[in-house]
Amino acid sequence: MPDDSHLPHALRGLRIPAVASPMFIVSNPELVIAQCKAGIVGSFPALNAREAEGEPPMLEVWLKQITEALDRHNQDNPDRPAAPYAVNQIVHRSNARLERDIEICHRWKVPIWITSLGARVEVNQAAHDSGGIALHDVINDRFARKAIEKGADGLIAVAAGAGGHAGPQSPFALIREIRAWFDGPLLLSGAIATGDALLAALAVGADLGYIGSPFIATTEANAVEDYKAMIVASGAEDIVTSSLFTGVSGNYLRPSITRAGLDPEALPEGDVSTMNFKDQGSKPKAWKEIWGAGQGIGAVREVTGAADLIARIEGEYHAAYARLRARVE
Repeated sequence: MPDDSHLPHALRGLRIPAVASPMFIVSNPELVIAQCKAGIVGSFPALNAREAEGEPPMLEVWLKQITEALDRHNQDNPDRPAAPYAVNQIVHRSNARLERDIEICHRWKVPIWITSLGARVEVNQAAHDSGGIALHDVINDRFARKAIEKGADGLIAVAAGAGGHAGPQSPFALIREIRAWFDGPLLLSGAIATGDALLAALAVGADLGYIGSPFIATTEANAVEDYKAMIVASGAEDIVTSSLFTGVSGNYLRPSITRAGLDPEALPEGDVSTMNFKDQGSKPKAWKEIWGAGQGIGAVREVTGAADLIARIEGEYHAAYARLRARVE
């Protein structure tokens, strides 16, 4: 199996070479804890931790909950410690919480920082000052170079087929262009929902896969049952790409768009200037039931626990490796 000794310590020794991507609303402490206990990096967006006005920061509460749960697990399972966790920071000029959330994550010594929608030197420095590493998600080679120039330790290549704000490029093209000059940690996002796809990500040049949409249909996920059921019932043909809902191109479930009274085939273009994180999110309330997902959801056939999902992917990953090895040797 692949050697991970060249990776930062936080990304070594995982059960399978995978990081669970942070999903808006969906990712919560229960899901992150389950992912980490099952042996992969769990993550959540800092903006998911929301408190009412006048209350103490919920992000602090979540980090305490996750840290203590993983510490207890490690004490009880010294031979099977949990994987580290990651926090996603939206580095966008409208995120009024960014400075506060950076301070909290720095104080809690978050091991892995994932940055999106902009690269900032000071965020990467904060991660390093607290002993963490910084991974930045990118949709093309130009953004990848900027992220490394500003101090990111690694990159998440968000290719076509990914959920959320997916890029338009083929993973083969995107990984190849980045690998032409960058030999550091590189993750691939885009329809990775099976162990076969995870192995393919490594074959094309990534160090780890970045898995999101399958975790929507887990018992721990903070998603309504209709959303989970729609993931199970849908496939790649049910994914619609549109910039209408956030101002930036993203992938969404066709049935949720239809249910909102819109024509998925005639959606107007969105305006990037409408993206606003001042109210702790980028989706207007009018679109709160427009649900995101990636093209890999055809592999999701039931709602299950996060640990069971990871076990399924692990089994497929090893079977695919054995099958491929038999064919090429």
